[in-house]
Amino acid sequence: MKFINKRKALVFGLLLTLTGVGVMAQDDAKKKVDGVVGVVGEYVILDSDIDKTLVELQAQGISTAGITRCQMFGKLLEDRMFAHHAIQDSLEVTDVEINGFMDQQIETMVERVGSMKEILAFYNKKSVEEFREYFYDIVKQNKLTQNMQSHIVKNVQITPEEVRQFFNEIPKDQLPMVGDEVELAEIVVKPVVSKEQKQKVIDRLNEMRSEVLNGGGSFFSKAVLFSEDKASVPNGGFYSITKKTAFVKEFKDVAFSMAEGEISAPFESEYGFHIIYLEKIRGQQLDLRHILLSPKPTEEAVEEAKVKIEGIRKKIVDGEITFEEAALASSDEKDTRNNGGILRHPMTQDPRFELNKMEDRSLYSLVSNLKEGEISQPAIKVGQTGDKSYRIVKVNKRLKEHLIDYVEDYTKVKELALNKKQGEAVSKWLNDKINDTYIDIQGEYRDCEFQNNWLKK
Repeated sequence: MKFINKRKALVFGLLLTLTGVGVMAQDDAKKKVDGVVGVVGEYVILDSDIDKTLVELQAQGISTAGITRCQMFGKLLEDRMFAHHAIQDSLEVTDVEINGFMDQQIETMVERVGSMKEILAFYNKKSVEEFREYFYDIVKQNKLTQNMQSHIVKNVQITPEEVRQFFNEIPKDQLPMVGDEVELAEIVVKPVVSKEQKQKVIDRLNEMRSEVLNGGGSFFSKAVLFSEDKASVPNGGFYSITKKTAFVKEFKDVAFSMAEGEISAPFESEYGFHIIYLEKIRGQQLDLRHILLSPKPTEEAVEEAKVKIEGIRKKIVDGEITFEEAALASSDEKDTRNNGGILRHPMTQDPRFELNKMEDRSLYSLVSNLKEGEISQPAIKVGQTGDKSYRIVKVNKRLKEHLIDYVEDYTKVKELALNKKQGEAVSKWLNDKINDTYIDIQGEYRDCEFQNNWLKK
């Protein structure tokens, strides 16, 4: 989501394991048929699904040396259980969501493998259409699984006392290591966008709005072709939001003032200019599409931003002003300028970044060799919409690799404790659902020793 309020942003990582999805079992198919080794609700698992999953894990560079077929089968049983109950609990996903997520996954796969041709060869598919048809069921089942897991843990919270108890229960010789860390602060200078550039974008959005209203193309197609919000482009600009969704205020204010079927006038947020098409009102939830365009600064404005940040850095290095004072006075990054430019992890709000786990590789390159107290040279920062600005980054503190410490690493300890509690909630849910869900395990897999009571013994 390209206009989430960054102070409230929650970043959810999803590792999509490309497991083969069996066909839906029919009412009269709840018995052993050739290749079927298990049934969970309406889903069947084929023996070949286990083979496919192991091969695909290997293709992703994940070692399967220590993974038994029983363990992999148990994982597939879990996935089918989550997907089955997501449907039962009406946590369905739409075709728009599936296709959008599929586009993103295929793009990632192409980047990793090298070409679509190689992907088709690996999966033994003759065309992109055939691959997408195969991949559709995989994506749908994984999205259902993800939705069910998120639903199970959404209300799981943890208290400081539970965090303390969790840490104290870790054997001293099993305390995890924390890698080299840095605490960072930045100052950002954005090129000034002229009124003329902004007006060009407003005029273009008004033109698209008028074309849609007069039958000159669909909002969906224009979002796919022209919107700069990469996250929603594959979905035709689609989002489903409530008033609690962590989008920026300007976006929600407009969306929740609209009537169903209306297309808004262009409006501005920190990400650029938008128009919204309110597709459907479902109680407190809005299904909408939007198009985002960002005005581009001139080359002269970009050069002026570079000169400005070079001057700021020189004043700090010469001792004329502190980094914190310069951030407050001159940084264009409103989320950090009031706290001295301090950067925080978007999910945990932890100010410490473990160097070997930094997702922003350009930031890593900028600070990895800096000493504590040093300030980087000016460097280009690319924003979420592809906009470019200049930044300087200061290493406020460096911490060497160490055993995790309750006080120093409280945020990390809390995250580990919460993950454990969420895992326990999921395990309890699984065991409860096993008792009232149709499950059938065939052949040699009845001899497996599962973590969960799949055999209902």
